[in-house]
Order: sequence, then C-alpha cells, then structure tokens
Amino acid sequence: MRKYFAIFRIRFVNTLQYRAAALAGLSTQFAWGFMLIISFSAFYHTNPYAFPMEFSHTVSFIWIQQAFLALFASWFWDDDIANSITEGSIAYDLVRPISLYGKWFSTSAARRLARATLRCMPILVLAFILPAPFRLTLPPSLLQFGLFILSTTLGLGVVVAFAMLVYTSLFYTISPSGIRIMVMVIGDFLSGGIVPLPFFPAQIRNVVELLPFASMLNMPARIYSGNIAGAEALNGILLQCFWLIALVFIGNLITRRALKRVIVQGG
Repeated sequence: MRKYFAIFRIRFVNTLQYRAAALAGLSTQFAWGFMLIISFSAFYHTNPYAFPMEFSHTVSFIWIQQAFLALFASWFWDDDIANSITEGSIAYDLVRPISLYGKWFSTSAARRLARATLRCMPILVLAFILPAPFRLTLPPSLLQFGLFILSTTLGLGVVVAFAMLVYTSLFYTISPSGIRIMVMVIGDFLSGGIVPLPFFPAQIRNVVELLPFASMLNMPARIYSGNIAGAEALNGILLQCFWLIALVFIGNLITRRALKRVIVQGG
C-alpha cells in the first residue's frame, strides 16, 4: 500500500500546481450553480409543496455538487491514462513491479481530489455568505456531517472505480471519444448531476437509485442537505460499499484479461 500512497501523493501535489485553471473553473462553477438555483427557485415559487425536496435541500444539493464537481463529474478524465493505452506508453507501466490497476486508481483519485481541493473552499465560502434562501446551510447535525464525509469518500471511490472500467474498455476500441461521450451523458444524468434523483418519476427513481451512478454525487449531496438521514442514509452508504467492492473486483478482472492480449509495437 505504501507504493500506491506514494503515487497518490505525487500526483496530488503535481495537480495542485494548476491554480490558474482551478480559478477559472471555480468562477464558472459558482456562476452555473447560482443560475441553477435561480431556475429551481422559479419553479418552487409556483407551488413550494409540489416538489419532493425542500428548497433549502435543493440549494444545498446544488452547492455541494458545484463545490465537489471534480470529485464526482463523470466527464473529468485522466488523459495520461487514456493516452498511455492509445499511444503505447503503457509498455513502461507494464515493466514496473506494481499493479497497473492500483497505479491507475491511485493517480485518478489523486487528480480528482486535488482539483476539488483547489476549487471547493472558495465556492463553499461564497455559498455560505449568500443571502437566504440561496445560502448553503450546515448539515442538520454533527452525525449527519460525519455521514457526509464517509459517503463522499466512498462516492469518490465509486466514481474512480467506474472510470477504471472506461479506461480498460480502451483496450478494445480504436478511439476513446465515443465511449467518453456516452458515459458523460449517462453518468451525469443518472447520478443527479442534471436533475436531483428525487425529482425523477417514482418508478424510474426506484430503479436508478440501485445503480452505481446513484452512489456517486447523489448520496453525499443528499446526506449533506438532510434530504436523507438515519437508517436511509446508512442503507445508502452500505450500497456505496457494495458498488465500490463490486466495481473494483470487476475492474481488476477485466484489466488482467485485457493485459493478456496487449501488443505494443515500436521501440
């Protein structure tokens, strides 16, 4: 584990150097989050009791989504991993005495966490000082905040484990563009990145909430907002644990099989 932690730390520190890109990103995320809240506010004003989430819960959901976008967005990819497959530089990784899956998992998680670290605090500070009802509020209790931290950690693991499946699929494709676009659209929609899952029709929501996408953004943001708590939050965290273990197992299996057919030409 020490070698994977070292890889994680190196990539985390290297990604922290891109402060200008983070500044541009956080301004965009704050503006987009505020526009989403204004849009939802217009609907809530028509009939505030006709929606499955309280407006304050929806506001908190959106601000958490924007603050931790780099952790949960399905369209944040590690281009170094994709390029190593498509360009053949994966040959250097194959001769190293470490698991390729573990190395990629560590670097991908570090990159997402570093991006979120650079962007989350300014967005959270601004969201906390906004006037009501557009202000981000604290979780209902300290226990709820602890569950949010745990769920966020597991959510990051699920996102990275799912992304690893996408990277592994590049062994079987010519171009990564097609599968990236497909995963970006499906992942964002089913994780609540476009519309929170409680707004889905009940029959569809009951199915979507069992998929791995619901264990990404949806669960931490709803726990933070107080939309789900107690036994429901614990059940959601257990589902996150299940998907994390399942996706890591499947990812490792597919990676080992894919590496048996890898041919790198040139030198």
